[in-house]
Amino acid sequence: MPTLDDILEHVGEFDRFQKQTFFVLCLLSAAFTPVYVGVVFFGFIPEHHCFSPGVAELSQQCGWSLEEQLNYTVPKWDGHGASYDSRCSRYEVDWNATGVSCTDPLGSLVSNGSTVSLGPCRDGWVYNSPGSSLVTEFDLVCEDSWKLDLFQSSVNAGFFIGSINIGYIADRFGRKFCLLTTILANVVCGILLVFVPSYLWIVIIRFLQGLVSKGCWTAGYILVTEVVGPQYRRTVGILYQTAFSVGLLIFDAIAYAIPHWRWLQLTVTLPSCFFLLYYWCLPESPRWLISQGKNDKAMKIISDMAKKNQKKIPSHFEDIKFEEEDCGKQNPSLIDLVRTPQIRKNTLILMYNWFTSSVLYQGLIMHMGMAGGNMYLDFLYSALVEFPAAFIILITIDRVGRRYPWAVSNLVAGAACLVTALIPEDIHWLKVITSCIGRMGITMAFEMVCFVNTELYPTYIRNLGVMVCSSLCDVGGVIVPFIVYRLVEVWHDLPLIVFTVFGLIAGGLVLLLPETKGRVLPETVEDVENLHRQSAPKTKKIYLHVQTSEV
Repeated sequence: MPTLDDILEHVGEFDRFQKQTFFVLCLLSAAFTPVYVGVVFFGFIPEHHCFSPGVAELSQQCGWSLEEQLNYTVPKWDGHGASYDSRCSRYEVDWNATGVSCTDPLGSLVSNGSTVSLGPCRDGWVYNSPGSSLVTEFDLVCEDSWKLDLFQSSVNAGFFIGSINIGYIADRFGRKFCLLTTILANVVCGILLVFVPSYLWIVIIRFLQGLVSKGCWTAGYILVTEVVGPQYRRTVGILYQTAFSVGLLIFDAIAYAIPHWRWLQLTVTLPSCFFLLYYWCLPESPRWLISQGKNDKAMKIISDMAKKNQKKIPSHFEDIKFEEEDCGKQNPSLIDLVRTPQIRKNTLILMYNWFTSSVLYQGLIMHMGMAGGNMYLDFLYSALVEFPAAFIILITIDRVGRRYPWAVSNLVAGAACLVTALIPEDIHWLKVITSCIGRMGITMAFEMVCFVNTELYPTYIRNLGVMVCSSLCDVGGVIVPFIVYRLVEVWHDLPLIVFTVFGLIAGGLVLLLPETKGRVLPETVEDVENLHRQSAPKTKKIYLHVQTSEV
């Protein structure tokens, strides 16, 4: 009996029907950006210092400039050869006292020869920012600075838990149902974030948003790759991820125009309401319908596809039947991922690379937001490099292979982080260039691990292997805010040193994996164990297995 891929060859593998589906789902991919990296703008940390009662009045009376006011009234601390205004301590003096000197205010408030004691910020902070963020609204600085880490970790914890449950919903009830329900839940959570008054509820809702948002993005990825022909699936998958990069540019522009985090949250959430219209303009996956034995509904969609593509279904393809694989009768278990030497090595290396890709990708975005330059321009530059990263992948994976470009991308990312950390702060433009190179490298690594993961497992544990290994991506997302925001308090570029170690190790480990270019997907454990000696050419069936494994 013919398969769906056989029919797509006649009704169109990537014609008008598929292009329309691809376009509307790319909008969904772009809309995922504020959830994934929104902490850069929602949690922006402006320059700040302790509020001291009486300082503003004294400054106005003495006619001080802002620089003079800070110099006279804010303690200093030394860090790596430079002097900075203290953010978490203040002078324990009464600035409202009479007879305070305008030229030596501290000297006139303390006895001769005595030192000025320092104390905590009992009356809050003064923020040097025209807008607002979670940090300025809830004072997430000093002793409470860890709460910003928790804000971002909560959404990644939601990713981790939700990806498994959403995957089940997509397999059990269909791609379209999963897509619509997660879109609705994501919109509701996004709007609630605008209005909830307390930090605790913001973290809870952020976690709930994580439960559904990544699953929504993944369901879109699965659907868009299941309606195109085999030779277009990998390209469409990479371009779907590139749409996320377009979302970065749009999000950056909106954040620049709207510097208040609640209004920004509302602005990026409301357009998602229009995605509910996908009920009328998106098809269910015919591949899923066939797998569920709903051949009539699948043929109806295929007929619509042929009509829109101005093609005709050959008469001998009117009775379609999905061909089940015999290997699907095996029952996969977690122990199968480490049972044999080659699969065990693949599992450990892939888990580490998923973890590293997430830590470096999110970490570089967070760190650049704290780099001290123009946050919006730095974010723009780093987002732009994701486009050549996708282009390089498309032209190298079937020419050079997977292993060497993947290893080099990790090594480049790690080396770029090291170089960025060693460049002096006063050469900010050069630090931006090297960090962008690192961002391009880790973007390539992140996109490559997505599809190489499926090529290193036999069919019966391929779904399980992808699910388990990719879960380390979300574990990395939970950890990385604490790496970035805690270590910058020790040394601003210390997170980059950590990223260097992660990236270089990941690049070296990738070289231990077998090359999968031009090779048939392994069907059995023996195929994987002998993969380094296999040399059979790829067929269309390779691409079919890659996509069905992600479902």
